[in-house]
Amino acid sequence: MTQLNVGFVGLSHLHPRLYMPLFDSVPEMTVTAVADANPAVLGPFTTDYPVRGYADWRAMLATERLDLALLFLPHVECPDAAVACAERGIHLIVEKPMAADAAGVARMRSVAAKAGVVLATPYLWRYHPVARHMKKLLDEGILGRVVGCEGRCAAGRLNRYLEGNAKWMLTKALSGGGPMYNLGVHWIDLYRWLLQDEVAEVIGKNVKINTAYDIEDNSFALLTFRTGAVVALDISYTVPDSYPYGRDLYLSLRGTGGVLAWSPSFEGIRETLFVCSDGDEYAAAPRRHLDFELTPTPGYCGIMGVQFLRDVAKSITDHAPVTITGEDGLRALEVVEAIYRSAEIGRAVTLDAATCESLAG
Repeated sequence: MTQLNVGFVGLSHLHPRLYMPLFDSVPEMTVTAVADANPAVLGPFTTDYPVRGYADWRAMLATERLDLALLFLPHVECPDAAVACAERGIHLIVEKPMAADAAGVARMRSVAAKAGVVLATPYLWRYHPVARHMKKLLDEGILGRVVGCEGRCAAGRLNRYLEGNAKWMLTKALSGGGPMYNLGVHWIDLYRWLLQDEVAEVIGKNVKINTAYDIEDNSFALLTFRTGAVVALDISYTVPDSYPYGRDLYLSLRGTGGVLAWSPSFEGIRETLFVCSDGDEYAAAPRRHLDFELTPTPGYCGIMGVQFLRDVAKSITDHAPVTITGEDGLRALEVVEAIYRSAEIGRAVTLDAATCESLAG
């Protein structure tokens, strides 16, 4: 078995510590080095885990023999770091949304392709067993023509970024923007994958509650896909502290012949998918609740995170295409930028033909 040496570029983020337990389930990968300019973040990390620490990620790249780098930098800094890694032949996982703008992701893709390295991003909801079953049912046609969808992701309050040493997330110049950048991209990517389609037009509206930071707290959007399906998104950092697990999550698809609805439980173990269909095979029981019990797995997104890392490892060792690509990251961020443009000018924004390119190519 080929052993891949992994380095973390940046630790001032909510996810690096959550990723570490995942590697216990992915023996093909070993985290050997990490880098962060903040000694208050770097020191405790290297104390808690058997890794070498660097105050400068450039020194880490020059010293270590890395096969794969995971980037957890402020979004605006990710393109430069990704280019530096790719030019050294280091494969890449770049934390979503990959950059502060689509131009940054496009630059990464170009350099990674030229260098022949894997460029992936963790849109992990594609790996969820419920999401995959939704995709299966959609492909079987039990919904008929998909007409309307809803996606809600209200995840925590702003203080979690302060407590998690990621205050930069609350500065637009470093992060790109608020919850639609950081959270909405998950649902945008998931609906692209479920529908196998691209967004053609968006209408966006941002609502700002906080007065301390220059990002908005709430973002709303209507996405119209090329086939006519309309997705309503409600993406927010505003959720009551008393809400279960601090997350209000919801996904649904409604078609001419049926409905799928799912409220993901953030504890991630027990899930229920509601299925309703007029299809002949559902005639005796048109309404069903399908229960799922996931394998408890420590680490970021549990079994979804493990499967993602395994896929990336296989892509690297087999020289095969990765499942979730830099193009997926680019498409999601182009949609986000269109949502923000719409919110600014107060009318719908049409994405250009290149952005609306089919997933199937």
